[in-house]
Amino acid sequence: MNYLRTAILLAGLTALFMGVGYLIGGASGAVIALLVAAVMNLASYWNADKLVLAMHDAHEVDATTAPELVHLVQDLARRDGLPMPRVYLMDNPQPNAFATGRNPEHAAVAVTSGLLQVLSREEIAGVLAHELAHVRNHDTLTMTITATIAGAISMLAQFGLFFGGSRDNNSGLGVIGTLAMVILAPLAAMIVQMAISRTREYAADELGARTTGQPDALASALAKISAAAQTIENPTAERTPATAHLFIVNPLTGQRMDNLFSTHPSTENRIAALERLAAEIGSGGYGPRPSAPAYPQRPAGPWGSPGGRGENRGPWG
Repeated sequence: MNYLRTAILLAGLTALFMGVGYLIGGASGAVIALLVAAVMNLASYWNADKLVLAMHDAHEVDATTAPELVHLVQDLARRDGLPMPRVYLMDNPQPNAFATGRNPEHAAVAVTSGLLQVLSREEIAGVLAHELAHVRNHDTLTMTITATIAGAISMLAQFGLFFGGSRDNNSGLGVIGTLAMVILAPLAAMIVQMAISRTREYAADELGARTTGQPDALASALAKISAAAQTIENPTAERTPATAHLFIVNPLTGQRMDNLFSTHPSTENRIAALERLAAEIGSGGYGPRPSAPAYPQRPAGPWGSPGGRGENRGPWG
């Protein structure tokens, strides 16, 4: 049912994209919009993960540069029956994370340095399990394509503001119709984007919590990340708000119009759902917290800034 719903929503976005093209250029404009949408979908399928990771200045880490993080991802992927994804780190003080990739065989998980510094190991495991749930459910591809088309609709609508209203086109809507599309097309695209994100966040929360056996740890992580996101700016996310829905918690601080339409369910509702799940399944625990950091001691660790942190302090803060 989820796949059918996603297919319907994506078809609606494509139709909306064609509608804006028709408004601007008539039948030929609709055909061009369809072709552009098809090319965008193919490009998103093959290269979306590379583009998103580059947008957020993420660099890949391995068992040598970030052993504890990589081993944790490896263990969670094994529990989920997934291939080992690539692991990336973003030098960003805001605690957050996202997953990307066209399928489980080409997946990547990215976390910020702030996440490793603020959260406990159990909370980080919950966040990573949530992101791997998105990989398992093939959400990453769906959301990337949706964001790409929604962004293109907004650009086309703005294009129509300058060119579509200056002449009568085959649609017969004229200036008023063009202005209406300029306002409504981006709004409709955002609503569809919200619909996909909101339903899938709850599913990823539940699957991630069941993977670790600690719904309360994920709930605690969501509370910490949400509180930090309100005060710690994520500059790369602010520059590319169309990728905000990929993160486990909306990374936009609310200081811009980009945050007017939230792409996530409320953190309070997500925590409440996890608390109900904890009451249902209990909290078996993910395992003991390491007594010492398991990564090489050097001035600039994979999650720290030059100068590093204290020699006796692990990556989980």
